[in-house]
Amino acid sequence: MKLKKMMVITAAVSMALSVTACGSNNNGNTGGNNTAKATNAANNVTETAAPESTDAAATEEIVPEDGATLVVWESKEERPFADEIAKQFTAKYNVPVKIEELAPPDQVTKLTQDGPSGLAADVILIPHDNLGKAASASLVLPNDVFGEETKASNTEASIIGSSYDGELYGYPRAAETYALFYNKSLVKEAPKSFDDVLAFSKTFTDKSKNKYGIMWEVGNLYFNYMFIASDGGYLFGKNGTDKEDIGLANDGSIAGLKEFVKMKEVLPIKSGDINSDIKRSLFNSGDVAMDITGPWELGGYKAALGDNLGIAPIPTVNGKTAITFSGIKIFAVNSFTQYPNAAKLYAHFASSKDAQLLLNKTIGSVPTNNEALLDPQIVNDPFVSAFAAQAKSSQPMPSIPEMGNVWSPVNAALPEIWDKNVDPKAAMDKAVQQIKDLNNSSSQ
Repeated sequence: MKLKKMMVITAAVSMALSVTACGSNNNGNTGGNNTAKATNAANNVTETAAPESTDAAATEEIVPEDGATLVVWESKEERPFADEIAKQFTAKYNVPVKIEELAPPDQVTKLTQDGPSGLAADVILIPHDNLGKAASASLVLPNDVFGEETKASNTEASIIGSSYDGELYGYPRAAETYALFYNKSLVKEAPKSFDDVLAFSKTFTDKSKNKYGIMWEVGNLYFNYMFIASDGGYLFGKNGTDKEDIGLANDGSIAGLKEFVKMKEVLPIKSGDINSDIKRSLFNSGDVAMDITGPWELGGYKAALGDNLGIAPIPTVNGKTAITFSGIKIFAVNSFTQYPNAAKLYAHFASSKDAQLLLNKTIGSVPTNNEALLDPQIVNDPFVSAFAAQAKSSQPMPSIPEMGNVWSPVNAALPEIWDKNVDPKAAMDKAVQQIKDLNNSSSQ
C-alpha cells in the first residue's frame, strides 16, 4: 500500500498546474536539503535597521506589538532571499529582523530545546514532514489570522503539507522534489532509465581522475526514496499515518534497492565521501556529468554551466516510473514568541506571491502560490517546468510525528548496503525494527 492516494493525486494536480503554467521543496529536505548542517547561528547574523516611520501596518488585520523585533531562522542556501525579504518587511512594518542561519531539518529540534526558555527564533522555516512533531508538542501557533487567505492562495498539496490533525499551522513558500541535472556538453540526451545511466557512466567514470558519470547522496533516504518507492515500497500505510505499517522492506522496496546496488559499479566511492559541497564542486567543473539534487542548486548551476545545463525527470527504476519524495518548505510561528502578531505578519509577508517569485528569482525554487505559478517568470522557465514534471510522480513525505524516527535508521541502513555490501533485505529489516522501537518508546 502506498502513501495516501489522495495526497498523491492532489500533489499531481497541483504540480500539473505548474506543468500547465510552465509548459508544487527539505527539507532539503526538504526535505528539502536534508544534509545541510546547522551553522553557528551566533556567528551568522545580520540585522536590518528599522526605518524612522511607516504607516503600512495600519492597513493589515493585525499590527506588530510595540517595540517588536524578530529573529528568523533561515537556511544558509537561501540567505540571499532571507536578507532581501527581511529588509522589505522592516521597511513596511517598522520591525527589525535578525536572520540566523540554521538548516531547516534541524530547526524543530532546536525549537524544542530553546523555545520554552525564550531563546528560539520567532519564525522558523521547516520541511513539512517536521510539522507533526512540532504541532503535537505545541511548539508552533496555528496559522489563524491568515489561514483562509493562505488556503485560497496556495496549491492543495501545499496546504495538506502545512496542516496537522486537520489544522493549518504553516505558511507554505516553496514546493520541492529532486530531478536529474545534467551537463549537455557531456550527456547529449537525458537518460530515460537507470540502465541508460549505468551504460553512459561506464564510459565516463574514472576514479583515478575523480570523474564520475553520476553522483547523488547515496546515504540519504530523501534522495534514495526513488529506489524504495518506484517498485512498491513505502514508508507508512493507511494514508501515510499508520506507524505500524512500514513498507521499507517489502518485495518492491528490495527490488528497487537491488538497482541501487548496481550503481556502485560506476560510483565506486564511500557514501560518506559524497555530500552536497563535493557534488556541487565536481558538477560545476565538469567532473560529474549528472547530479540528482533539488531546485536549491539551480541558481548556482545555471551560473556555472550556462546553456550546457539540462534538467530532466529522474530516470526509470527497474522499468518503473521513478517516484521521488516531495516536500513543502513552510514558515511556522514559535508558540513561545513574545511578538506573535509581528511573527505572523512576517510569515505571511515572506510567503506571499511576490515573496515566492523573489525566492524563485534568487534561488530557483518552485512556488506554491497559485498566482505565482501562472506568472510569466515561472511559465517561461524550462528548469522549473522540469521539476514540476518530476513532481507529478512524487509523494509528499508523511507529516506524522513518527516520521522523525525514520531518518536515522534508514540513513544508517543505506551506507551499510553501499559501503559494506550488507544484503538490502537484512539492512532494511533492521531499519524497520529500529523505527518500530523508536515509535513505541516515544509513545510511552
